[in-house]
Amino acid sequence: MKRKSTLSLGLSLLLWTAAGWGQTQDTPVPASENQRYSVQGQAPSATPVSYASLTELNGMLARLETTSKNTQADLVKLRIERWKTNNSDKKQTLANVDSIQRNLEGALPEIMAGLRAAPEDLPATFKLYRNLDALYDVLGSVVESAGAFGSKDDYQTLANDLTGFEDTRKQMAQRIENLSTAKEAEIVRLRADLKTAQAAVPATPPKKTVVVDENEPPKKPAVKKKPVTKPATTKPATTTTPATTTAAKPSAGQPQNQTPPAQPTPATKPQ
Repeated sequence: MKRKSTLSLGLSLLLWTAAGWGQTQDTPVPASENQRYSVQGQAPSATPVSYASLTELNGMLARLETTSKNTQADLVKLRIERWKTNNSDKKQTLANVDSIQRNLEGALPEIMAGLRAAPEDLPATFKLYRNLDALYDVLGSVVESAGAFGSKDDYQTLANDLTGFEDTRKQMAQRIENLSTAKEAEIVRLRADLKTAQAAVPATPPKKTVVVDENEPPKKPAVKKKPVTKPATTKPATTTTPATTTAAKPSAGQPQNQTPPAQPTPATKPQ
């Protein structure tokens, strides 16, 4: 019994986490926003969605809404206080039922509204799948307890509800796989188109950008230097040295004319 109670407590906490995560992450779509979408649920400005994909999603959401309403009605009919078990198991089952009711009334409709706004959005699709997975685990614990301690009618109706959630969860998992494959193919195609476009465009050198500092003072114009004229240089006159004549020496036996040296004139004294 203790092991079963611990398992039920863990499943209840899992559902609370999924419900809280859906309420904090999802933004409710106002009525004015819903009017912007067509009857099929496709946004006019969004990427076109195929008719087959939209029909598939609308069918899954319609079945999920029906299962949710039936489950809420069946949970209200339960008389857990009359079950033949201890009070601990009864309290745990009541807590699980309360968690399921709050999820079906609050978190699940908000997640479904977000998916209707973006039919092929992978995060929104996975968010719904995650919530269904948590619902299935907690509701499965309640169905197991109803089969062990409750009436056969309660067990049968809840088992049918559990089967409805299981079918929708499997369909949602298959849809996630299909969307992932389509998105991957689209990414490959876009990359190929990008490479083709880049190859067709000639490579141009990057433009140089000149940054002007407005706080920098203006530069003074450079002063041109005047050319310096050198003075003309005159070549010195060439002087010719007079040719020296050598006097002929007298031959032997001829008298030599000796001229007395000139006497210097005395300087006259001033008067």
